[in-house]
Amino acid sequence: MGFNCGILGLPNVGKSTLFNALTSTQQAESKNYPFCTIEPNIGKVAVNDKRLQSIANISNSMSVISNQLEFVDIAGLVKGASKGEGLGNKFLSNLAEVDAIVHVVRCFEDSNITHVDKNLSPLNDIEIIETELVLSDYSKVVNIIENIKKKNKGKKIDQDLMQTLQETIKILDKGIFLNQSDFDRSQLKILSDYNLLTLKPTIYVSNVDELSVCNGNQLSKLVDNYAKIKNTKNLKISAKIESEISIIEDKNEKKEFLESIGLQDNSLSILIREGYKLLDLITFFTSGPKETRAWTIKNGTLAPDAGARIHTDFKKGFIRAEVISYNDFLSFKGESNCKENGKLRLEGKEYLVLDGDIITFRFNV
Repeated sequence: MGFNCGILGLPNVGKSTLFNALTSTQQAESKNYPFCTIEPNIGKVAVNDKRLQSIANISNSMSVISNQLEFVDIAGLVKGASKGEGLGNKFLSNLAEVDAIVHVVRCFEDSNITHVDKNLSPLNDIEIIETELVLSDYSKVVNIIENIKKKNKGKKIDQDLMQTLQETIKILDKGIFLNQSDFDRSQLKILSDYNLLTLKPTIYVSNVDELSVCNGNQLSKLVDNYAKIKNTKNLKISAKIESEISIIEDKNEKKEFLESIGLQDNSLSILIREGYKLLDLITFFTSGPKETRAWTIKNGTLAPDAGARIHTDFKKGFIRAEVISYNDFLSFKGESNCKENGKLRLEGKEYLVLDGDIITFRFNV
């Protein structure tokens, strides 16, 4: 099971440049005209977790394997995308497959890079994209309701299902995102089957100029305020700078470059971590002399399901999980000392794995 974030926005806002920087490749074509990205570009990036190397050092591991997060570069959407404008239906269908959305907003002036509108207005740009997402979901839910009625003509229809879908229509009709609404758990379970775009968690990225990467500018501040209303985050990133940083191989040189522009860490590392949080993911570790590895799971995952991330046999033949917290593993310098000091716990099938757990799974083949 993979987890991914879709990168979307209007044409020429810096999506593909950001994607290239994230994946440290140039596989996403970055050109100054709309729809240069037709098929979605997909790239995996390592989630930098300082805990991983600390655990590996204690275990004297031969290899270290990081978590990975997938980013999908969706082609630029335009007004009317939900009705097929600019290949919009194709692009929206690509977006339906992602777990979360990174909405890139242009917050820089550059006469050499065209904009779909004459005037640069981040809030208008956001409105265009979000209106298309709402319209797409509205049309989809209407079709779902019609299909259910046709298939169940003369039969009893699940009332919880129909009430949830009707409530969804009312919310979308007001132009409100579904992730801004108070659905209960059973309703969310119903809606989760349909890959609705406005139900996906979203984070904004203000693509700013080099001088504004630390403190932002007047344009990015508009997005800051809007993100607060939507109860989400707006990250300030200069895709141009990040693309330059991504090709610097020497760590010291990269550090010097960051410091020269007033950054402690590159903005993309922050985006990756925030994407991880956006998807409500946590990390558990396996560690030994051969390998220390980070594993990605959803928050609230039971031990057998966490084991299945490694191999399905771990779930099928699950006996127990031997668990050490990250802090105890560090404090007592490894598994052996943790055992001697009673810091290794034996957990059963109902154990909810916690972020930072170091686990050995016991199972029957």
